[in-house]
Amino acid sequence: MAQAIVQTEIGGPEVLTLVEVPDPVPAPDGVVVRIEAAGVNPIDVKQRSGLRPLPPITEPRHLGFDGAGVVTAVGADVTDVAVGARVAVRDTRGTYATALAVPAAHLTALPDAVTAAQGASLGIPAGTAYQSLRSLDVGAGDLLLLHAGSGAVGQAAIQFAVAWGASVIATGGRASQERLRGLGAIPVEYGPGLEDRIRAAADGREITVSLDGAGTDEAVAASLALVGDRQRIATIVRGPDAADLGIRAFSGGSPVPLSAQELAWRAEAVPVAVALIAEGRFSIEFGPELPLADAAEAHRLIEDHTAHGKIILRP
Repeated sequence: MAQAIVQTEIGGPEVLTLVEVPDPVPAPDGVVVRIEAAGVNPIDVKQRSGLRPLPPITEPRHLGFDGAGVVTAVGADVTDVAVGARVAVRDTRGTYATALAVPAAHLTALPDAVTAAQGASLGIPAGTAYQSLRSLDVGAGDLLLLHAGSGAVGQAAIQFAVAWGASVIATGGRASQERLRGLGAIPVEYGPGLEDRIRAAADGREITVSLDGAGTDEAVAASLALVGDRQRIATIVRGPDAADLGIRAFSGGSPVPLSAQELAWRAEAVPVAVALIAEGRFSIEFGPELPLADAAEAHRLIEDHTAHGKIILRP
């Protein structure tokens, strides 16, 4: 029997339970992956708690969208993935598990230079960052204002933007300033006077585009004040009121679904990031690694803001 983390009700971290489940079987167009690492994302916490509503729970709900591991079985129609392949898994519910059936289209091959933990850290964070920047047409010559630069999405966004020739001003807490600088951004600390500090960091240059991952009124106000074209201001957390603010939203509770192109960009992000990691041009800040059975503790750490870096569950 395989094991998986499930919830049968909405609530606090304590609703997460480790249970035995039948061993997965691949669909004709899918594979089974033995999960070696599962990435924990804030959206997992929001869905578990009901902060991001989903349809009512009618059967045990499995958690986790990102993971990595080794292929152990292959469906009859799959010709480009072999048993024993190391892969990253994206956009497939249930990676908090020891094994999982996954559509082959949701896999990215992992070279030896990329660890399972790195592969499990990419789906939602790198996908969100990559798609958001592509949607905003960020490239050479841009000066990007990025709020919440120290989060997993923010750190990925800095690295993609820098790789594409853009300059980045990234806001974050005091403890994150050196990390932001090391990734190639100009760091600016949160707090009163934020707009003035951002202006000083820009040093007379025009800020051409902004991505908000913080969601605070302070961050949104700074973006509105400093970026002239509101179609080049976007949020990934203030989706419900983005239209009222006159800015764009990518997921984050937005009533406007992602386009087919935006979904394609999210899928494209993982192999792009894997290649950059293998080249030594993309890094991930890791937080605690916990056993799969401690998924509830992983969620508490995110809710309490007491852990820095990507949290990984190890089956």
